[in-house]
Amino acid sequence: MKLTSASIRNVIHPTAAFVPSVPNSSSPHSTEPESQSWLHSQLNPKNRIDSLELLENPLWRIDGCTGQGTQFCALPLFLGNHIPPLRFDVFLPQEAGSCQRLRDLLDLDAAFHTKDTVRVQRLGISRHILRTLQAWTQSSQQGDNKHSFAEMYSRNLPFGSRIIFENLEFDIRNIKITIAQTFHLEGQLLGLSKLGAHLGLPQDNLPEPIDIFKLHIVRQLTESVCLVCIEDDDSDRGMAMATDDTANGTRAKKRKLWILKALTSGTKYLYTELRNLLQMPPHPHVISRPVRLVTKQCQFGGKNAVVGFIIPYHPGGGLRDTLPLLRIHGQPALKDQLKWAIQLAQGLLHIHDKGQMYYPDLRLDNILLSEAGDIVMVDFEQRGLWCEFGAPEVNALDYVRILASDSLLEDNDLGLCIPEDIIARYAALLTRELPDWEALETCENYSQRPEGHTSFNIAWLCLSKVEQEAAVVYMLGKLLWCIFEGQSGPDKAAFWQSYAREPDLQFPAMRQTPTGLRDLVDQCTRGRRGVLSSLITRRGSKLVLVHEKDTHQGSCLLDGTVTDREEDEEEGEVLQVAKNWWITEVKAAEDFLQMRHEMKERGEWNENYFDRPSLKEVINRLEDFQKRSSQFGE
Repeated sequence: MKLTSASIRNVIHPTAAFVPSVPNSSSPHSTEPESQSWLHSQLNPKNRIDSLELLENPLWRIDGCTGQGTQFCALPLFLGNHIPPLRFDVFLPQEAGSCQRLRDLLDLDAAFHTKDTVRVQRLGISRHILRTLQAWTQSSQQGDNKHSFAEMYSRNLPFGSRIIFENLEFDIRNIKITIAQTFHLEGQLLGLSKLGAHLGLPQDNLPEPIDIFKLHIVRQLTESVCLVCIEDDDSDRGMAMATDDTANGTRAKKRKLWILKALTSGTKYLYTELRNLLQMPPHPHVISRPVRLVTKQCQFGGKNAVVGFIIPYHPGGGLRDTLPLLRIHGQPALKDQLKWAIQLAQGLLHIHDKGQMYYPDLRLDNILLSEAGDIVMVDFEQRGLWCEFGAPEVNALDYVRILASDSLLEDNDLGLCIPEDIIARYAALLTRELPDWEALETCENYSQRPEGHTSFNIAWLCLSKVEQEAAVVYMLGKLLWCIFEGQSGPDKAAFWQSYAREPDLQFPAMRQTPTGLRDLVDQCTRGRRGVLSSLITRRGSKLVLVHEKDTHQGSCLLDGTVTDREEDEEEGEVLQVAKNWWITEVKAAEDFLQMRHEMKERGEWNENYFDRPSLKEVINRLEDFQKRSSQFGE
């Protein structure tokens, strides 16, 4: 079964439990008459792509991909080295390339789960986009309709305006491109003059502002993070250096590099993170306070809007990529693993106690390494993560939220909603837990959030402080497993994102975790449930069924190895397996929340229901093990 946006509601999300049966249509056999086959034949010139070779002198560069393969970060190289980070990304139609042959040639299915720059740049769709932009740029700068691309990167367009590919064709000359000005985004941005009042902070305690045109983008790292340098930067706080190659081959002066955090959608999460970081007491393993606010003068309304903030750049990379690389080369040192585990737990305890906040975004992508090789935690949007890392009690609430809000989703205007009575049932359940949930779900502007709320994560807002700590400990348990097993994630072939080095082991199987710490991982992850990836996995860009090896191969069961079925697995089987699994999981979530509610009503609810250790207890256990291992020279 092809992994597309339709897979989200039909397989990956709990909506799969209630969507109508979908016929096998992923890769239908052709039934067209032989006389018409020429219309779709690859031998027909109109069905061939001219070239996907790299351009010798490209005018643009693709730095990454997101939005399930529909949004590409594109930089105009022809404007030189002083491009402001205005985020004019390329957007494809949601179901770009209805022709399956075109999807195959352009690797569109792989774009769904591929995010990192190196692999994105190898995709056919990236090269097709570059060739289309090349032709568009060259033609637009000629003739009566001459278009100045320098004006695009001036103050005339709103931040985050979009380069829209209205269609996708074999022939790049037939692709229509328009510019969409995002005035709606400007309306969501908060003005500098009232930012303190909106965040509940003294205005004179905010970082110094800097205009976005004084920043020059070096590289887009993720959807919300880019590497920049600051014009005339004479500070000594930059964490890394870069060197420019000039046209005559000489080496220009080195530049200090910084991270710009900015969002082109969901701006409410940007201001949530900004407030959290400004309120957070300093800690060596938590990203430091923003050093500058990045502003842009808006054409609509005339406000000087805060579009992002500057934080230090840590060039040591992230644990997600470091761990499997060390494992592959047989180099993970126990002392380093223990150091990282303890530092991570200490940072989480600081956030929970001193920061007085919850941290729902604990995953390897958000754990960086400093130049000294120490842990640095980032991403305080409090947006949350998918059930791969999430605690079962959080997942239960999130499943209910997804079902309750199904009719609110933008892509549900085609009659794709689950039945209204189902939506109403889960909406009522969620209203019981958090009366303001719908206002939080639909609110786009940080300033319009319901009174009394400073964040937007509905599931975590339903939890008490003690429940939040227990949920953090669960995520920490999975992170400890990744650290000691040297894996980039707890699940093989995750649906949402593929990695350059995929996990080769499935949580909770263990083969490298020290014996003295295995019970700690188990205790931290008490209450864990089975995962959909134990039944359905991603092979390349397809969803296929899996099954465990025969029971007589006991060692394979111990290490979590699974075997894919044949590649021609019927789509209907995948859909039915997903439906059955979600029916069970949704029922379990509903039963758990009902039990929790009834016990709370009777005053009998144990907030640490699964009896997980506290963060302090985890730190003590790790430090004790560290002392014992150092004594024996391990």
